[in-house]
Amino acid sequence: MLDIAEELHRWVEQGRDIAVATVVAVGGSAPRRPGAALAVDADGTAIGSVSGGCVEGAVYDLCRQALEDGEPVLERFGYSDEDAFAVGLTCGGVIDILVTPVRSGDLARPVLASALSAAARGEAVAVARIVSGPAELLGRALLVRPDGVDEGVSDGTYEGGFGAHPELDRTVAAEAGAFLDAGRTGTLEIGERGSRCGAPLTLLVESSVPPPRMIVFGAIDFASALVRVGKFLGYRVTVCDARPVFTTTARFPEADEVVVEWPHTYLERTPVDARTVLCVLTHDAKFDVPLLKLALRLPVAYVGAMGSRRTHLDRDARLREVGLTERELSRLHSPIGLDLGARTPEETALSIASEIVAVRRGGSGVSLTGAHTPIHHDAAPERIPVRRIGSVA
Repeated sequence: MLDIAEELHRWVEQGRDIAVATVVAVGGSAPRRPGAALAVDADGTAIGSVSGGCVEGAVYDLCRQALEDGEPVLERFGYSDEDAFAVGLTCGGVIDILVTPVRSGDLARPVLASALSAAARGEAVAVARIVSGPAELLGRALLVRPDGVDEGVSDGTYEGGFGAHPELDRTVAAEAGAFLDAGRTGTLEIGERGSRCGAPLTLLVESSVPPPRMIVFGAIDFASALVRVGKFLGYRVTVCDARPVFTTTARFPEADEVVVEWPHTYLERTPVDARTVLCVLTHDAKFDVPLLKLALRLPVAYVGAMGSRRTHLDRDARLREVGLTERELSRLHSPIGLDLGARTPEETALSIASEIVAVRRGGSGVSLTGAHTPIHHDAAPERIPVRRIGSVA
């Protein structure tokens, strides 16, 4: 739901009744991940996607039905050996979809409206919804922000959340906060003992976090192409270089930020996290060595450095001289990018971006033709992205 927050927020602000179909869990070669959503309003307008086309028609009908009867529904779609062209995922996957009506007067509407508003503004927020459990809890939701403030909390009581179950609200808020910290969307299972409502529960926790950062060091032509590719992949892109004549917004109009500063000085003062990627394109020792000495000791997702193999060997020796260990040096992707035979700045940017995706997703970088590796390397873990708490042994 939060992946289409901007448009959904506008719909809610306009007072439209909507139904939202959200991917809860996937298996096999299902094309979309948990959290992907399709929404339909009372006029039949649809936005978003839950399957890349395989089951959109059937899910659309479920949304229209949910708008009429006001009842949430959990539906599973899967591949059928008997009829590959029946409603299902002909690519061989399985997908569980939760359809939730969000109509005027529904208890969860104010909470979901707050979640959509926060996500549309680019703020970090998580929302938890009941997937399966007692009928009186279905359709309810609880919102959590990074500071631990839960939507609907006032003077120690819960006005939103899951009704007359404050212990459940507190449990879910704590668990959803952990999902938010990791920027993860997935399923949370709470056993009968932990739920405090007399039955086990399954919840979908959706997290929306600001876009990950890509910091490109070196204001060169290759950087301009990489900025465009980084934006296409959904990164917030910064270009940093100490040379003001080259480091201008006119040369990098698509960058979110252009910084004239020594690279290592900027990296020392700017926030990074486990999703940040650092691309060092300067291939100049006076910039590279202090920058990489710092970068390879930060908890970031990727560090790559441009240069020939001779440049790499010289840089590697210099980094050893300033004290980097074998383990730290092993994090460096140099020469940067995958072997695509790239020549132009655009081709080189594609090579770098391909390596970033492969590192992020656990891909091998080899051609899929004739290979026997999974197409979606993170599909299996997403099948049951579950935390179980309070289960009875």
